Amino acid sequence: MAMTARQRARISRGVQYGLLVVIVVALVFIADWNTLISRALNPSVMAQQFPQIITVALKNTLIYTALGFVAGMSGGILLALMRLSSVAPYRWIATLYIELFRGVPALLVFLALGFGVPLAFQVRFNNLVTVMLALGLVSAAYIAESLRAGLQAVPKGQYEAARSLGMSHARAMVTIIIPQALRIVLPPLTNEVILLAKDSSLVYLLGMTVAQYELTKFGREAISGTGAGLTPLVLAGVCYLIITVPLGLLARYFETRADARSARK
Repeated sequence: MAMTARQRARISRGVQYGLLVVIVVALVFIADWNTLISRALNPSVMAQQFPQIITVALKNTLIYTALGFVAGMSGGILLALMRLSSVAPYRWIATLYIELFRGVPALLVFLALGFGVPLAFQVRFNNLVTVMLALGLVSAAYIAESLRAGLQAVPKGQYEAARSLGMSHARAMVTIIIPQALRIVLPPLTNEVILLAKDSSLVYLLGMTVAQYELTKFGREAISGTGAGLTPLVLAGVCYLIITVPLGLLARYFETRADARSARK
């Protein structure tokens, strides 16, 4: 007798689960656990990283991420409004900016602000300002596109109703349209914060004091010349997960809530 589609799907899943179990068991038996623990999961090396990895590296990573998001959000709102403007030059400038900074790696932006601008204009920013500008310039391009989609998703009747009540264009946008758009784009904005947390690792290019180390720089310095193996980098990775996993769960919560809201309409 021919199998039904459900039976074939059940067999296919069983084969996949079986292969997964075989691979995991093989890795468990093949891996050199003594070497792995001593080089990458050494408890004594991990203990040496505290409390500085929290009080310095993790704290600085959070600060750099927050600065980049504030700058990117401010620029993103402005660019999104320019992108939707009825004034053609504003649209052209916003489109050019967005395409440029979405296409250029963040690494080049850090190098340009950290070394290119000082050479060209004899102006050197404080490291915190450079980090905020570099992360903000890149994130603004992505945030602008998310916000543009959110602004376009707000029903036009909302704007028309605000205008009919005597509100100016600016007041209608600030008090009615933009808050609704922000609520719509909360999931992609949360994901952008995750990307900023990881991009903050590029700060090492600027040259820093020990007090300015973020997680990646802290981990790299801890393994150089100490024989600590990869343990400091593994610990730094765990600290990144402390930031990104809750943000990922928050983004999924926002997505679920948005889907539930759409289903009720």
